[in-house]
Amino acid sequence: MAAVQNVLERRERRSIFALAGIFGLRLLGLFLVLPVFSVYAHGLHGAMEHPALIGIALGAYGLTQAMFQIPFGKLSDKWGRKPVIAAGLVIFAIGSVIAAQATSIEWLLVGRIVQGAGAVAAAIIALTADLVREERWTKAMAIIGITIGISFSVSLVLSAPLAHWIGVQGIFWVTAVLSVLAIGVLYKVIPEVPARFHRDAEMNPAVLGTVLRDPNLLRLNYGIFALHTGLTAIFVVLPLVLVDSHHPLLSQADQWMLYLPVMLLSFVAMVPFIIVGEAKRKLKEVFVLAVAILVASVVWMALSGHNIWSIAIALFLFFVGFNILEASLPSLVAKFSHPGAKGTATGVYTTAEFFGAFCGGLLGGLLYLPGQRNYSDVFWAVAVIYLIWLVVALTMRSPRYVATRIFPLPDDDRDIDGLTQRLLQLPGVAEVAVFPDEGAVYCKVESKVYDEERLRAIIAATT
Repeated sequence: MAAVQNVLERRERRSIFALAGIFGLRLLGLFLVLPVFSVYAHGLHGAMEHPALIGIALGAYGLTQAMFQIPFGKLSDKWGRKPVIAAGLVIFAIGSVIAAQATSIEWLLVGRIVQGAGAVAAAIIALTADLVREERWTKAMAIIGITIGISFSVSLVLSAPLAHWIGVQGIFWVTAVLSVLAIGVLYKVIPEVPARFHRDAEMNPAVLGTVLRDPNLLRLNYGIFALHTGLTAIFVVLPLVLVDSHHPLLSQADQWMLYLPVMLLSFVAMVPFIIVGEAKRKLKEVFVLAVAILVASVVWMALSGHNIWSIAIALFLFFVGFNILEASLPSLVAKFSHPGAKGTATGVYTTAEFFGAFCGGLLGGLLYLPGQRNYSDVFWAVAVIYLIWLVVALTMRSPRYVATRIFPLPDDDRDIDGLTQRLLQLPGVAEVAVFPDEGAVYCKVESKVYDEERLRAIIAATT
């Protein structure tokens, strides 16, 4: 039995890290161009005649991501996880090749749209749920979340040096190659398992209306939309500020010297806030403070002009707030979503995130006028969006400090109402939902209070 358990755990670990790697490499390909995209796009045919397309092309992947991520997830239920993920990676690679060969802003826009159409996030998360046991699900998602954060940070630091060494076209070619290699990892490393519906990982149309009407989740959806709208809009103009021909601050090849210390210091500064938010149960207070930091940082950017030290301080503050919120928002979605509705809530949340990236590119593209170099106009617009978010965040109620735990239901012949009532009587159990079709019991629990062994015993004994 111990040998079987060890084999199972090794398989799970290998699968989790492989899927996190696929997730991370794909996002690395999207993020790598972020700090160099605007400068590169300005040199393409048609960019100066249609400058709005520069920003739109930067955020275009977000539109098709938002449109296709949920359909891709549902298709993976029908056709299998691996074929759908592989198809998405092929589409992403094709979009990368189109972008690499683009000589006009219009074709670069087409490439970015196609890149986004390879929306495999939902299918990867569903495959993760197929591969891991319920008790390891939270850890698996944490590893994927950490991978996403690392991919974003690494991309900001490596982007400019890579663009200097191999060009932005080279970055797109590398992205295409990595996507193809990821297909090999998918089929060689990750074992074959049957697809199964998992409410914590997948969209459930039956609860979509409830999720869309939940005021707490709506606040969080606006938050992630605003966060990525601002991020993308800022990076439409920030690279141009740094290389402005009238007031050059940093060459493109040297911009890592700005991003590396900013990212490292912002991560260090973030940690105490996260500890206070979770351990001291001050999550709302930390959340609101982080949004206020975002507002202050973008106002600072607008007032910085062409002072590199002022821009560095503003960027540091921005990423302190950004990192806190990127870590806090998924946790809040999990806390506010009802048992069995987390997958649906997360799907809506992620769609809002990608749509925000598109709207940020659109906003930056429409506001920025190359001939007038009106960089601060974009920063002021983002500050207004974040100020609205600050007001919305202030109206959010404090979350309950509960986590979802999923337990297997031995068979369908259960007294569901009786089981629910017995579980709700246990200390630390806040909500219960039993799903015989999935063979699972979803519980919202206070991790430090509830007795897991007693809870499992009740599930096993109820008939």
